[in-house]
Formats: sequence, structure tokens, C-alpha cells
Amino acid sequence: MTASRPRPTPLSALRPATFGAEPTGERLARMRRSPQFVDGQFRNPAPTRQLLRGAALPMARTQFSREGRLRRAPVGRIPVHRPTDEDWGRPPASGLRITWMGHSSVLAEIDGQRVLFDPVWGERCSPFSWAGPKRMHPVPVELEDLAPVDVVVISHDHYDHLDMPTVKGLVSSGTLFVVPLGIGADLEFWGVPAARITELDWHESTRVGGLTLTATPAQHFCGRGLRGAQHTLWASWVVAGPEHRIYHSGDTGYFSGFAEIGAAHGPFDATMVQVGAYSDFWPNNHTDCTPHPGGWPDIHMNPAQGVQSHLDLQQGRARGVLLPIHWGTFNLAPHPWAEPAEWTMAAAKAVGQDVAFPVPGQPYEPAGTLPTTPWWRDLALPLNRKWPVPQGASKADTSDLDLVNEG
Repeated sequence: MTASRPRPTPLSALRPATFGAEPTGERLARMRRSPQFVDGQFRNPAPTRQLLRGAALPMARTQFSREGRLRRAPVGRIPVHRPTDEDWGRPPASGLRITWMGHSSVLAEIDGQRVLFDPVWGERCSPFSWAGPKRMHPVPVELEDLAPVDVVVISHDHYDHLDMPTVKGLVSSGTLFVVPLGIGADLEFWGVPAARITELDWHESTRVGGLTLTATPAQHFCGRGLRGAQHTLWASWVVAGPEHRIYHSGDTGYFSGFAEIGAAHGPFDATMVQVGAYSDFWPNNHTDCTPHPGGWPDIHMNPAQGVQSHLDLQQGRARGVLLPIHWGTFNLAPHPWAEPAEWTMAAAKAVGQDVAFPVPGQPYEPAGTLPTTPWWRDLALPLNRKWPVPQGASKADTSDLDLVNEG
């Protein structure tokens, strides 16, 4: 399936290669057959919003305020663990080892296979090398020093999850790529052989070695180049081996699909769940806690929702280990830099859920001793507030929240 062409824009002659390619031919025909493809584009099952009406101006004020800018960045150097032969030179004793590389990039060593989710090694999550959000800590290991991985899994095509220089750097490794529908066009355009690309619709699976990889629903959107139709699909991912199963959320809003995924594929030994890049401009049911940090409406989760989604994925129980992702590396939203970690810690504590808080590059085994030190506190301005947290498991939403003091 090799049909693709550069994604057209009004300035095609100046089009960056990072914009990727437009799906054509049989690839496009397959996309059009998807139940998610409606009226010429991919859609979420329920209507979703990317910004609340009237939120743009107050959000801009927050973005550009001096205090807001100070809080959105660490006040010191983010610690990074550089994995050694002692870390990765032997198989994990339990059969499952997780290494968070920062943001949503995670290496999972599971049942003898190495799976790399959403690898972004670039300095900026942007189509341009000279503009856009810049990483706030170095990558823990250079691509050329990363031992070969068996498969790279991509959740969607946003620049902080699909990075052209990283993809090109992985081509020579011989790794396979498993991606949602349509993203194969970008990969081929950047030099990945078609035979090494598998594109899946929601609920479809493929095998890599002894692993089964399944694309599962997410509530998000796509976008690369100039804003146009939803031309590629987004997904969360279940990876199941003979002994272990794990889940990576990609980017998503909170929705009923988590409980459905948990019922079909869970419970999980470990989940990697998006908890960062939300906004303060969200409807609030708690008049004593205003504004209520919610999310980019419908398409990102806040930490309370992230913890609740983990409980849903675990079939209503606090079990397994949650790894908070999509925070700490890039400044993508108005909330304070350390807030996702602090809020996740409070929300998880309220429901008795184990959470791993590694520094970037620090491997850990979910069945072993977890990294739990709140290392970010020495690098952030104080956060003293009431955190909305879930009251328990298996809720349809997180509108019914307790408030706890933390931080």
C-alpha cells in the first residue's frame, strides 16, 4: 500500500516535509470504509469541542501573563537518568519494564519484545526547527544509542507524538511501525518501507513476535500541516503478551470507552495515561474551587480524569500501575509545569492507586519497587490548592469529585 502524495497547501512550493503526505489510492479507500470515517473525515463517536466559546481571550491573557509564564516552566534543571547497561543489559526480572523518555514517549520491554510508543526525540514539537514548543530537558538516550526496538507504535499525527526527524532516525534500525489509519502515508513519504508499516482501524489487531497490538478508541483529533479535514485516525493502544498486558492512551478526552476497553482487554499490569496539557477554561460544578481545571474541551484529560480512566481500564478497581504521561517535557497549555504530577499524586492517593513517578529515562518494573519521589517539587513554584479527585471507580464522568489539599 504505497499510494500517497505530499499534503497540498496554498504554498505547496514552500511546504515543509514535516507536513507529511496525503493518503491516496487503496490507503484512502480503506480509510473511507472505516466506521469512524463520516462525511469525508474521521470523527469521534460523540461530538467534541477543541475550545469553549468565549475562552480564547481569557486563555490568551493567562498564556502571556508574567506569572503564568513563570509557572509553566521549571525553575531549575529537570533531572534526567541516562540508562546504562545495568539498566537495560539484562531482561526485566518480572518480564515487564517501563522507561518514560519524557512527554508521551515510552519504551516498554514486555515478554521479550521492545515496544516504543510515540517517540519524539526532536528539540521542538513543531513543523519547524526554529519555532514552536521546545523541550525542557534533553532526551535520556540518543537514538543511535537506543538498542533496537521491535515495533514503534504511534497514537496520532500531532507533532508532539509523530516526529519526522525521529522517524527518519529509526528507519535504518529495521523496526516495524504500527499506526492508525492514514499515518502510513506520512511514514512512507519519510522513507519507511511500506512492508514495515501496519495501519489499523479501531478494534483491529496485529501480531509482532509474541505480542498482540490492538488499536482501541480515543476521543481526540488529528492535524498536520494547515488545518483541514480529519484525514488520519487517532487511537489508544493495547499491547498484550503471553504474561503481561499494557495500555497507552495517546491523547484523549475522558469518555465511556475506557470502561469498554477495560472490559474487552483488561485488566492491565501497567497503563500510560495522558494527564497534562489541559486548560482552566472548562465548565465547573464546584463553586468552591473556581476555575475548575478541566481539559481542552473533550479531547484532553486532566489528572483526576486520568486517574479515573485508569480505574475504568482496570474494570473498576485500583490495581496495576499508572504512569502519567504527556507532561513535563513541552509547554503546551496554561497550567503550571508541575501541576499534572502534583494533581495526579493527590487523585491517585485518594483512591489507593499505585502511580510511578520516574524522572525521564529511569527504568522501573511495575511488579517491583516503584519510583515515587516527587522530584518536581524542588523545580516548581509552590502549588497550594484543593485538588479535585475521583471519589471511586467506575463513574460515567468526573463531575462528582472530592476536594483534597495537597502540595
